[in-house]
Amino acid sequence: MALSDAALTEDGLAAKGTGRILLIACGALAREILDLKAMNGWDHMDLTCLPAKYHLYPDKITQAVRDSVAKHRDAYDTIFVVYADCGTGGLLQAACAEMGVEMIAGPHCYSFFEGNERFAAQSESEITTFYLTDFLVRQFEAFIIKPMGLDRHPELRDMYFGNYEKLVYQAQTDDPALTEKARTAADTLGLTFERRFTGYGDLQKTLSAL
Repeated sequence: MALSDAALTEDGLAAKGTGRILLIACGALAREILDLKAMNGWDHMDLTCLPAKYHLYPDKITQAVRDSVAKHRDAYDTIFVVYADCGTGGLLQAACAEMGVEMIAGPHCYSFFEGNERFAAQSESEITTFYLTDFLVRQFEAFIIKPMGLDRHPELRDMYFGNYEKLVYQAQTDDPALTEKARTAADTLGLTFERRFTGYGDLQKTLSAL
């Protein structure tokens, strides 16, 4: 899911000097950010999203964020990047520091949804765990099955997932239908299933601080 620039402000006017904040986010977080904005009345925040498919191509993230910051910098007093490292090997953080914009802390969204401190504390004991968020449960076929070719070659499953033992569904919302879909995903991958209600974790805390 990606939002067009039309989603930035209702009137399409520049927000410079108004105290408005632009969130440049991964499209995989769009629904959660919009929910948080609505729940908390964060009307001073505007949102633009880069394509969620960059989740599969992390080498594209840093330049895409650079381009988006350059495009919108003159229109906003504050720009905040709602990406964690997300496989960029520190390049995104370095780029944000160079551009003078802040970004959410953490190695990836699984960490900040869980809570970065908690995720780090248990990471060694969960090295054989595969994680899904609400977005990835909804998009399981598009982001897991098809890119890995498992729809065409199901025999590849054990090669990809043979070293995993458990699938943890980090639930942002309390949705029984999503839980069942996540359970089916675990069965498909041959993994045991655990549902963990994380809510929005450090994403909510970080945006609240803005």
